[in-house]
Amino acid sequence: MSEDTSIPVRPEESSAGSSVAANLGRRGFLRAGALAAGAGAAGAALRPVAAAAADPANLPPNVPPHSQYLGPGVVTNPYGSPSPFEAEVVRRNVEWLTATTESSVSFTPLTDLHGFVTPNGLHFERHHGGIPEIDPADHRLMIHGLVERELIFTMEELMRLPPVSRFHFIECAANGGMEWRGAQLNRCQFTHGMISCCQWTGVPLKTLLETAGLKPNAGWILVEGADASGLNRSVPIEKALDDALIAYAQNGERLRPEQGYPLRLVMPGWEGNISIKWLRRIEVGDKAWYSREETSKYTDLLTDGIARQFTWVQEAKSVVTFPAPEKPVNGAGYYTISGLAWSGRGRIERVDVSTDGGRNWQTAELQGPALDKCLTRFQMPWRWNGESALIQSRCIDSTGYVQPTMTQLQDLRGVNSIYHNNAIQTWLVNPNGEVENVRVA
Repeated sequence: MSEDTSIPVRPEESSAGSSVAANLGRRGFLRAGALAAGAGAAGAALRPVAAAAADPANLPPNVPPHSQYLGPGVVTNPYGSPSPFEAEVVRRNVEWLTATTESSVSFTPLTDLHGFVTPNGLHFERHHGGIPEIDPADHRLMIHGLVERELIFTMEELMRLPPVSRFHFIECAANGGMEWRGAQLNRCQFTHGMISCCQWTGVPLKTLLETAGLKPNAGWILVEGADASGLNRSVPIEKALDDALIAYAQNGERLRPEQGYPLRLVMPGWEGNISIKWLRRIEVGDKAWYSREETSKYTDLLTDGIARQFTWVQEAKSVVTFPAPEKPVNGAGYYTISGLAWSGRGRIERVDVSTDGGRNWQTAELQGPALDKCLTRFQMPWRWNGESALIQSRCIDSTGYVQPTMTQLQDLRGVNSIYHNNAIQTWLVNPNGEVENVRVA
C-alpha cells in the first residue's frame, strides 16, 4: 500500500465580487428583483429558465381544461408515478462505456433534483453481473470465519432487530473518471451522476458481528454479494464496527432490485464498490483477501507506476448543478447558482463559488441539514450580465480538507488514474446562455 496522496490544503480567504458576477446577498437579490419588477423588467430579469412556451388559452383570466373536469381517481394508479411533464428526468447510460449493460452504469440526473435526497427510481446503478431476482424468503446472510458463533440470518430475523435510519451518499469510485485527461462529456449527469443520497434503514453491522463474537485476531471481513459476479471486497474491522449498515430499505420503502433487494451493505463515505448489494456472506479473517476488485480493479495508478491500493474514502467534492450543460441560462438577469457538495470524511463546512474561473471566490449558503457523509446543497444569488462566465465550486469539509483543482490532483496522481477524481469542475456560460464542460488551468 502506497502513501496517502490526498490533498489537505487550506483555502485562501474568499474575495469579494468579480467582473462577471456579483454576490448580491439574499436581501439584495430579492430587493433587486422587486426593483426590476417595478420598472416593468421582471419578464427579462426573472424569466424562467428554459421554460416551455405557454398556451395563451390556459393563462389567466382563462380557466384551463384541467380545472373543469375530474381527473383519474386514486385506484387507477396504486403506485405513484411522476408527472408526464417530468418524463425527461431519468437515469441515462453511456452506450459506448461498457460492452454490455449487465456490467455497466446508469447516471443520476443531478441537475433535475431538489434538496439532497435522491428518489429511489433515480438512484444511479452499477452492476457487475446484472440484477438478480431474489425471493426474500430464500435469502440468507451468513457470518463465519474468526467468530465464536457462526450464524445464518433470515430476512425476517434481521428485520426483528432494532432498526436505525441514516442519510448517506453512495458514490462510485469512477465518478468523473472519464474527465482525468480533459473535459469529455458535456452533461453534468455524465460527469458527476454516479452519486446518489438516500435515507438507509437497517441494522448496524457492529450488532451482527458482536452477536457472532469476534475472535481476538479478527482484523478484516470479506463481504460478498449474491449476484452472478459474486462481487466481494475486503474491509478493515475498524470500519465494520464503526458506521457500516446492513440495509433493507431506502427512503422509507424496501430496496429496489437494482439497489440490492432484499439486503445490501452501506459503507458511509467509502467508494460504492464496497457497499455490496444483494449481500449474502460475511467472512471474518485476520488479513485482507486481495480480491480482483481490489487488485486489478479499484486501484489508482500513480506517475511512478505504483498503484495506490485500498483507497476507500471518497474525498470532499462538489459540483454546480445550475447552471450546467443541461440547464442553460435564459438571458441576462438574476439567478440562483445551486449545487451539491459531499465528503467521505465528515460534514461539509463551507462551499465557495467562483464565476470567473477561480480568480475570486464567494462563500455560498448551505441549505441544511449538513449531515455526516451526506450530500449537502448550496446556493448563491447571481446577477448575470450576459457575458461569458466560468462557474466553479470548491468545498471544505469538517476535517479542513479542501477540494483540489485538477492540476493539484494530477501533480500527485498523474493522468493515468480512473478512480477518485474529486477535482473542481468548471462550466463555461456562453453569452447565448448555453453551458459547456471545460477545463481551466
